[in-house]
Amino acid sequence: MLSQVLSFSRSLVRRKVVDMNSLEDSKLCRCLGTVDLIALGVGSTLGAGVYVLAGEVAKGNSGPSIVISFLIAALASVMAGLCYAEFGARVPKTGSAYLYSYVTVGEIWAFITGWNLILSYVIGTSSVARAWSGTFDELIGGHIERFCKTYFSMNSPGLAQYPDFFAVCLILLLSGLLSFGVKESAWVNKVFTAVNVLVLLFVIISGFVKGDPDNWKISEEYLVNVTIVTRNLSVATNVTSDYGAGGFMPYGFSGTLAGAATCFYAFVGFDCIATTGEEVKNPQKAIPIGIVVSLTVCFLAYFGVSAALTLMMPYYLLDEKSPLPMAFEYVGWGPAKFVVAIGSLCALSTSLLGSIFPMPRVIYAMAEDGVLFKALARINPKTKTPLIATMSSGVVAAIMAFLFDLKALVDMMSIGTLLAYSLVAACVLILRYQPDGAYEKHSCNGEKHCLSSEGESDLTESESHLNMVKGGGSTLQSVLHPPLAPTEQSSSVVNMAVGLLVLVVCVVSYLTTYNGYAILNMETWILAALTVSLLIFSGCVLMICRQPQTSRKVSFMVPLLPYLPILSIFVNIYLMVQLSGDTWIRFSVWMAVGFLIYFGYGMWHSAERHRQLKGPLGRSSCAQEKAQTKGEKQGGLNGGAGDLERFIRPEKTSHC
Repeated sequence: MLSQVLSFSRSLVRRKVVDMNSLEDSKLCRCLGTVDLIALGVGSTLGAGVYVLAGEVAKGNSGPSIVISFLIAALASVMAGLCYAEFGARVPKTGSAYLYSYVTVGEIWAFITGWNLILSYVIGTSSVARAWSGTFDELIGGHIERFCKTYFSMNSPGLAQYPDFFAVCLILLLSGLLSFGVKESAWVNKVFTAVNVLVLLFVIISGFVKGDPDNWKISEEYLVNVTIVTRNLSVATNVTSDYGAGGFMPYGFSGTLAGAATCFYAFVGFDCIATTGEEVKNPQKAIPIGIVVSLTVCFLAYFGVSAALTLMMPYYLLDEKSPLPMAFEYVGWGPAKFVVAIGSLCALSTSLLGSIFPMPRVIYAMAEDGVLFKALARINPKTKTPLIATMSSGVVAAIMAFLFDLKALVDMMSIGTLLAYSLVAACVLILRYQPDGAYEKHSCNGEKHCLSSEGESDLTESESHLNMVKGGGSTLQSVLHPPLAPTEQSSSVVNMAVGLLVLVVCVVSYLTTYNGYAILNMETWILAALTVSLLIFSGCVLMICRQPQTSRKVSFMVPLLPYLPILSIFVNIYLMVQLSGDTWIRFSVWMAVGFLIYFGYGMWHSAERHRQLKGPLGRSSCAQEKAQTKGEKQGGLNGGAGDLERFIRPEKTSHC
């Protein structure tokens, strides 16, 4: 019985091995450059966040402090983006955070990450399609909405007011176009992204020219009068404002934080860059540059547009579906609203393309590894695209757009994305404290080059995860007297510290979010709990800092380690806790479906499981290659250059 439990545990934490000598080999078309990646990241990010969410969040959550909400959300995204950039430099293969988790912490965490990425991309596609439909409907006078409400009204809680047939057709059309090839899609994306950036510059300049600073200083008495008029009340006594307390933060700092959790959705586009590892030339340089530049451009645009929007028009009057065109009409620039509406359609088109683009690639990577159905990994021989994965994911996104409203979709997407970002940050921490030989290339089964540690030359990856249980004395020695170079014991210390740190962050986030009254009243129990949590948190950080880092260098590395990934984990988990209970219930249902697929199919069809079944032969071959590699290291002074060359490769210029 015990052996079965151990075998089951090992299968959950088995890690993927990556062929470092064939990073440029791909079944997909390798034709994208750095500019294509920047355009893809900016285009997929500057869409619904600017043209739709800004109005909805400012009116219902943040008010003028939406600029702070975007700043907090951008901070979380930038920290996560740097973690993605380092992994993109180390393992430039299709799969994004799913692959990064797979090579670092094991299969079950990789599946959870990949399944959440699929959730994020499906919902991103659905919500942007509904936003496109709503913006177009505003341009033509709202005829689509009136027709659908009249004949197809839906009154069920959690569902949209009416099914959006237009959004369904749009998703299916773009899914079909994307199936024809990535090169053509990238060219169209660059054109629309350029138009989008020009329109946003026009909005920012116009907002500061026509804006009124008094819109950031509206009094509560004025808002009470607005509420009386809106409700058509005859008695004006004991009336509270429907629009908060006024000022810069009308809904308080808690409202600003709640707005940040939703605004986080606006920055998730950069992740699509990380899925292009097998379709970009020189990915180990292009992916980090693409992520950093696109996030910088997007933050400046979001900050400027949200400030301009709330300066032009009082936040309580903002139109939730199409705020920017209505804001220009409010300030008397009627014709400008049509320019902005057309620009917003271009932006939403690139955002929709950016949402659809990475979804089938993550599905393809998971299916290729066997944790999803193998049929989804088939590549069209002519277009070099994952055709079945593209169309099936498009159908799922179309169904979501057909049934659900935008707010429910966005919150559900945020929770999945935040979880994936937290795992990537934790993986960077674990990766940097691995022994220097942890990613040594070697052959398996005579011809397969692998990514695993020297200490695992005669063990499977999953078994190495259990070594910390057996080597308690050595691990304690690493805590008290850290070695000069990373060892398996020192990496185990980091693994345990990261796990405990994540648990403490969850507890602190819950206590500060749902027991704010106890903190304000200085109740003893909450102060004691926070003090103990802070001490444990500080101890974990100190323990991680004392351990030696790997000396291996790649083209991009996260700065301020371990502080930046730890801060990223904290911010991501805190934002997750801000989301509503209904969102967590929907998320739990999604995860339950995912676990049914994994434990019913993926666990038994995993490519890593089949590889490990051939273990004895593979380990013998690996041991020989390890000895050969060791000899090469001792034979000359160019070993360090060889290590670097393994990660920084010459640009591949072949075209499809």
